[in-house]
Amino acid sequence: MGRAQRETAGPDWSLERQARREGYQLIAGTDEAGRGCLFGPVFAAAVILDPARALPGLDDSKRLTPIRRRDLNEKIRETAIAWAVRATDAATIDLVNILQASRLAMQRAVHSLDPAPDFLLADAVTLDSEIPQRSVIQGDCRSRSIAAASILAKVARDECMLEWDAVYPEYGLRAHKGYPAQAHLAALREHGCTPLHRQSYRPVARVARLDPVVPESGYTVTS
Repeated sequence: MGRAQRETAGPDWSLERQARREGYQLIAGTDEAGRGCLFGPVFAAAVILDPARALPGLDDSKRLTPIRRRDLNEKIRETAIAWAVRATDAATIDLVNILQASRLAMQRAVHSLDPAPDFLLADAVTLDSEIPQRSVIQGDCRSRSIAAASILAKVARDECMLEWDAVYPEYGLRAHKGYPAQAHLAALREHGCTPLHRQSYRPVARVARLDPVVPESGYTVTS
Protein backbone atom coordinates (compact mmCIF):
# COMPACT_ATOMS: atom_id res chain seq x y z
CA MET A 1 0.00 0.00 0.00
CA GLY A 2 1.41 3.40 -1.00
CA ARG A 3 1.48 6.51 1.19
CA ALA A 4 -1.61 8.09 -0.40
CA GLN A 5 -3.59 4.87 0.02
CA ARG A 6 -2.48 4.56 3.67
CA GLU A 7 -3.57 8.12 4.44
CA THR A 8 -6.97 7.51 2.82
CA ALA A 9 -7.49 4.21 4.65
CA GLY A 10 -6.44 5.56 8.03
CA PRO A 11 -4.40 3.92 10.80
CA ASP A 12 -4.80 0.25 11.68
CA TRP A 13 -3.41 -2.35 14.08
CA SER A 14 -0.82 -3.90 11.74
CA LEU A 15 2.26 -2.44 13.45
CA GLU A 16 0.93 -3.34 16.88
CA ARG A 17 0.11 -6.87 15.74
CA GLN A 18 3.62 -7.27 14.37
CA ALA A 19 5.09 -6.21 17.71
CA ARG A 20 2.85 -8.71 19.52
CA ARG A 21 4.04 -11.48 17.22
CA GLU A 22 7.55 -10.60 18.37
CA GLY A 23 6.49 -11.12 21.98
CA TYR A 24 5.68 -7.58 23.15
CA GLN A 25 2.46 -6.92 25.08
CA LEU A 26 2.31 -3.29 26.21
CA ILE A 27 2.84 -1.30 23.03
CA ALA A 28 2.81 2.47 23.30
CA GLY A 29 2.37 4.97 20.51
CA THR A 30 3.82 8.45 20.90
CA ASP A 31 3.48 11.68 18.91
CA GLU A 32 3.81 15.44 19.32
CA ALA A 33 1.78 18.55 18.49
CA GLY A 34 2.90 22.10 17.87
CA ARG A 35 6.29 21.82 16.19
CA GLY A 36 5.39 24.49 13.65
CA CYS A 37 3.93 26.96 16.13
CA LEU A 38 5.53 30.29 16.98
CA PHE A 39 4.16 30.43 20.52
CA GLY A 40 4.26 28.24 23.58
CA PRO A 41 5.28 24.67 24.38
CA VAL A 42 5.45 21.66 22.14
CA PHE A 43 3.21 18.92 23.53
CA ALA A 44 3.58 15.16 23.29
CA ALA A 45 1.50 12.20 24.34
CA ALA A 46 2.06 8.48 24.78
CA VAL A 47 -0.75 5.93 24.78
CA ILE A 48 -1.09 2.20 25.35
CA LEU A 49 -4.41 1.30 23.78
CA ASP A 50 -6.48 -1.68 24.82
CA PRO A 51 -6.98 -3.74 21.62
CA ALA A 52 -10.18 -5.12 23.08
CA ARG A 53 -11.78 -1.66 23.35
CA ALA A 54 -13.19 -0.24 20.13
CA LEU A 55 -12.52 3.39 19.19
CA PRO A 56 -14.46 4.02 15.96
CA GLY A 57 -13.21 6.94 13.89
CA LEU A 58 -9.70 7.00 15.35
CA ASP A 59 -7.42 8.87 12.95
CA ASP A 60 -4.54 11.29 12.60
CA SER A 61 -5.52 14.38 14.63
CA LYS A 62 -4.93 16.67 11.64
CA ARG A 63 -7.69 14.90 9.70
CA LEU A 64 -10.32 15.30 12.43
CA THR A 65 -12.59 18.22 13.27
CA PRO A 66 -12.06 19.91 16.66
CA ILE A 67 -15.32 18.41 17.94
CA ARG A 68 -14.33 14.92 16.84
CA ARG A 69 -10.85 15.32 18.38
CA ARG A 70 -12.32 16.34 21.72
CA ASP A 71 -14.75 13.43 21.67
CA LEU A 72 -12.01 10.92 20.88
CA ASN A 73 -9.72 12.55 23.45
CA GLU A 74 -12.22 11.69 26.18
CA LYS A 75 -12.76 8.16 24.90
CA ILE A 76 -9.01 7.47 24.67
CA ARG A 77 -8.51 8.62 28.25
CA GLU A 78 -11.40 6.45 29.41
CA THR A 79 -10.44 3.24 27.59
CA ALA A 80 -6.63 3.22 27.25
CA ILE A 81 -4.51 0.94 29.40
CA ALA A 82 -2.30 3.96 30.08
CA TRP A 83 -1.80 7.47 28.72
CA ALA A 84 0.30 10.53 29.51
CA VAL A 85 0.74 14.05 28.12
CA ARG A 86 3.85 16.16 28.66
CA ALA A 87 5.30 19.37 27.21
CA THR A 88 8.58 21.17 26.59
CA ASP A 89 8.49 24.94 27.01
CA ALA A 90 9.45 27.65 24.52
CA ALA A 91 12.68 28.53 26.33
CA THR A 92 13.91 24.95 26.01
CA ILE A 93 12.85 24.86 22.36
CA ASP A 94 15.03 27.93 21.74
CA LEU A 95 17.89 26.35 23.64
CA VAL A 96 18.03 22.88 22.12
CA ASN A 97 15.95 23.25 18.87
CA ILE A 98 12.44 22.04 18.14
CA LEU A 99 13.37 18.49 17.11
CA GLN A 100 15.21 17.80 20.36
CA ALA A 101 12.50 19.54 22.38
CA SER A 102 9.85 17.38 20.71
CA ARG A 103 11.84 14.23 21.45
CA LEU A 104 12.22 15.35 25.07
CA ALA A 105 8.46 15.83 25.47
CA MET A 106 7.79 12.42 23.89
CA GLN A 107 10.34 10.74 26.18
CA ARG A 108 8.75 12.37 29.23
CA ALA A 109 5.33 11.15 28.17
CA VAL A 110 6.56 7.60 27.52
CA HIS A 111 8.39 7.40 30.84
CA SER A 112 5.28 8.64 32.67
CA LEU A 113 3.14 5.69 31.54
CA ASP A 114 1.95 3.28 34.23
CA PRO A 115 2.18 0.43 33.46
CA ALA A 116 5.38 1.01 31.55
CA PRO A 117 5.40 -0.08 27.89
CA ASP A 118 7.66 -2.84 26.62
CA PHE A 119 7.69 -1.51 23.04
CA LEU A 120 7.34 1.93 21.41
CA LEU A 121 5.96 3.12 18.11
CA ALA A 122 7.21 6.69 17.62
CA ASP A 123 6.12 9.07 14.90
CA ALA A 124 9.17 9.72 12.68
CA VAL A 125 11.76 9.99 15.48
CA THR A 126 13.97 7.77 17.62
CA LEU A 127 13.85 8.39 21.36
CA ASP A 128 16.61 8.15 23.93
CA SER A 129 15.12 5.18 25.74
CA GLU A 130 16.10 1.64 26.64
CA ILE A 131 12.64 0.47 25.59
CA PRO A 132 12.71 -1.31 22.20
CA GLN A 133 11.18 0.96 19.60
CA ARG A 134 10.34 1.56 15.98
CA SER A 135 10.35 4.94 14.25
CA VAL A 136 7.38 5.10 11.86
CA ILE A 137 7.21 7.66 9.05
CA GLN A 138 3.67 9.04 8.79
CA GLY A 139 2.98 7.04 11.93
CA ASP A 140 -0.20 8.90 12.81
CA CYS A 141 -1.68 7.67 9.50
CA ARG A 142 -0.49 4.09 10.01
CA SER A 143 -0.71 3.15 13.69
CA ARG A 144 -3.79 3.47 15.85
CA SER A 145 -1.60 3.91 18.93
CA ILE A 146 0.31 6.81 17.37
CA ALA A 147 -2.93 8.33 16.07
CA ALA A 148 -4.36 8.23 19.60
CA ALA A 149 -1.25 9.96 20.93
CA SER A 150 -1.54 12.63 18.23
CA ILE A 151 -5.10 13.37 19.37
CA LEU A 152 -4.19 13.67 23.06
CA ALA A 153 -1.25 15.94 22.29
CA LYS A 154 -3.24 18.15 19.92
CA VAL A 155 -6.21 18.59 22.25
CA ALA A 156 -3.96 19.34 25.23
CA ARG A 157 -2.04 21.95 23.26
CA ASP A 158 -5.19 23.58 21.90
CA GLU A 159 -6.58 23.83 25.44
CA CYS A 160 -3.32 25.42 26.58
CA MET A 161 -3.60 28.00 23.81
CA LEU A 162 -7.13 28.88 24.92
CA GLU A 163 -5.80 29.57 28.41
CA TRP A 164 -2.99 31.77 27.10
CA ASP A 165 -5.43 33.60 24.83
CA ALA A 166 -6.97 35.07 27.99
CA VAL A 167 -3.54 36.42 28.98
CA TYR A 168 -2.51 37.66 25.52
CA PRO A 169 -5.82 38.34 23.70
CA GLU A 170 -4.19 40.68 21.18
CA TYR A 171 -2.41 37.77 19.47
CA GLY A 172 -5.52 35.77 18.55
CA LEU A 173 -4.26 32.48 19.96
CA ARG A 174 -7.81 31.15 20.28
CA ALA A 175 -8.16 31.21 16.51
CA HIS A 176 -4.77 30.08 15.18
CA LYS A 177 -3.38 28.20 18.22
CA GLY A 178 0.04 29.81 17.86
CA TYR A 179 0.69 28.83 14.25
CA PRO A 180 2.10 31.44 11.83
CA ALA A 181 -1.26 32.61 10.47
CA GLN A 182 -1.37 36.05 8.87
CA ALA A 183 -3.27 37.45 11.87
CA HIS A 184 -0.57 36.13 14.20
CA LEU A 185 2.23 37.61 12.11
CA ALA A 186 0.41 40.95 12.00
CA ALA A 187 0.01 40.90 15.80
CA LEU A 188 3.72 40.19 16.21
CA ARG A 189 4.59 43.19 14.05
CA GLU A 190 2.19 45.40 15.99
CA HIS A 191 2.78 44.24 19.56
CA GLY A 192 6.19 42.53 19.49
CA CYS A 193 6.79 39.10 21.00
CA THR A 194 5.87 37.76 24.43
CA PRO A 195 8.13 35.72 26.74
CA LEU A 196 6.33 32.61 25.44
CA HIS A 197 7.10 33.17 21.77
CA ARG A 198 9.83 30.99 20.29
CA GLN A 199 12.59 33.47 19.55
CA SER A 200 14.61 30.97 17.54
CA TYR A 201 11.82 30.90 14.94
CA ARG A 202 12.40 33.32 12.08
CA PRO A 203 9.12 35.33 12.22
CA VAL A 204 9.59 35.92 15.96
CA ALA A 205 13.32 36.57 15.64
CA ARG A 206 12.63 39.30 13.11
CA VAL A 207 10.42 41.07 15.62
CA ALA A 208 13.04 40.54 18.34
CA ARG A 209 15.67 42.07 16.00
CA LEU A 210 17.73 38.91 15.76
CA ASP A 211 17.82 38.88 11.94
CA PRO A 212 21.63 38.63 11.56
CA VAL A 213 21.73 35.17 13.13
CA VAL A 214 18.57 33.73 11.61
CA PRO A 215 18.99 31.48 8.55
CA GLU A 216 16.99 32.15 5.43
CA SER A 217 15.30 28.74 5.57
CA GLY A 218 13.95 26.80 8.50
CA TYR A 219 12.85 28.01 11.89
CA THR A 220 15.74 27.40 14.27
CA VAL A 221 18.84 29.45 14.81
CA THR A 222 22.05 27.53 14.15
CA SER A 223 25.50 28.37 15.41
